[in-house]
Amino acid sequence: MPGSRCDHLLVSLPYAFGPAFEVAHVGDRHVDFLWLIPITEAERRLKMSEGLEALEWRFDEVGLRYWQTDRSSVA
Repeated sequence: MPGSRCDHLLVSLPYAFGPAFEVAHVGDRHVDFLWLIPITEAERRLKMSEGLEALEWRFDEVGLRYWQTDRSSVA
């Protein structure tokens, strides 16, 4: 998006909404939900070097607003 610092996407479970939002059962089908979170290059590097939990911990620590693509990096 124009003006966005977030130029990468993170594919992740929607952990912020709890496990009830991660899985659905529709009839005999099992559906796992994932979401795409816009992230910065620095956040991608943090995830690659320290792991997904470290990045998600930083998201939680700052109360990340996932929908704001013009935000500052947490890394």
